Amino acid sequence: MASKNGIDRRDEDEVCPVCKSSRYLNPNMRFLINPECYHKMCESCVDRIFSSGPSSCPVAGCRKTLRKARFRAQTFEDIGVEREVDIRRRVMHILNRREEEFDSKRAYDDFLEQREEMIANLVHRTDVAKTEAQLQKYASVNIQSIRANQAIEEQEASSFAARMTQEQEEARLRRQAAREQLENERREMQAGREDMISRLAAGSSADAAAIAREGHKVLLKKSSARRSEEDRIRQKQAALRGSETKRGGSSLTTADTAGPSDGGLIKGLRRIKTPEPEKPYDPFMGYVPEKRDYYALQPSYPSTYLDRVKNDTRTAAGGYDLQEYYSRTLVEAFAGLGCFIGEEVAQREAATSGLGLKPAATTSAAMAAGDES
Repeated sequence: MASKNGIDRRDEDEVCPVCKSSRYLNPNMRFLINPECYHKMCESCVDRIFSSGPSSCPVAGCRKTLRKARFRAQTFEDIGVEREVDIRRRVMHILNRREEEFDSKRAYDDFLEQREEMIANLVHRTDVAKTEAQLQKYASVNIQSIRANQAIEEQEASSFAARMTQEQEEARLRRQAAREQLENERREMQAGREDMISRLAAGSSADAAAIAREGHKVLLKKSSARRSEEDRIRQKQAALRGSETKRGGSSLTTADTAGPSDGGLIKGLRRIKTPEPEKPYDPFMGYVPEKRDYYALQPSYPSTYLDRVKNDTRTAAGGYDLQEYYSRTLVEAFAGLGCFIGEEVAQREAATSGLGLKPAATTSAAMAAGDES
């Protein structure tokens, strides 16, 4: 496409805007760009201007400070596409939330739409300062979740690459096994044909049909055995792939989701459930043997009968302890204080009436009244 001055746009791209060198005179000239301003210049100008340290962009009208380490080769022919791809990669590197971190599919779709709006703002230079401030605030608050999701993405990428390599290796082994099997079948058929010819030549004409039938049966038996072996190997490979898929899926863990600390930028995230600290082992499950709800066990109670037992040396010699007697007696005395019979009966009657059933006493009374009438 020609420009206004009649010069081809492609020819303009092949000329360095700094030193005015062209690829026509120097075919080995290599152009580089910097993601700060995306101005293209040749590698010689980059080495000459930025080798001593950071410097401003030499293109007229650009005042951005550039560093040599950030210069790289251009990937796409259109510099606008190059800039959009870089912006999209940077934003998605920060806003890398996963679908399983959201409460619903709608919340995840809203997050994707919000991310695309921020990318569009940066690409079209709309509210750039506000968008950059939101990204920086989110990145500073959610640095741990960002790193965790990046680790998951790297693990998924490595797992996918390993799986592709394994599938390619399995395909190569299957092709090799198929070639070897075809060669073995060819040799077996050739050996069987030679054996049949030799047997026909040595036998009589009456045995020809029997020899042919026997050879056909042998071939059928070998083919059926081969097919069954192939099915067994195929099922085994499918089972192995399924187990590897489950194991790979279970090894991936979702990053901790952010609650109110994300600054309100992303909506619909699941709340963090902080695990409770493990409590010490309690063999009695919270039961305290010495705890009394209704009474306090006293060391002694006035009783003429118990006074005689207390002073009897034969009782003490046998190991009898009056404290056990006191405790058992008080437990039996207070055992029914937590039972409310009236409430239990009311609940039982309400349950039976809700099911359309009558209590047994009411049913018997109704039957007796019917008999009397």
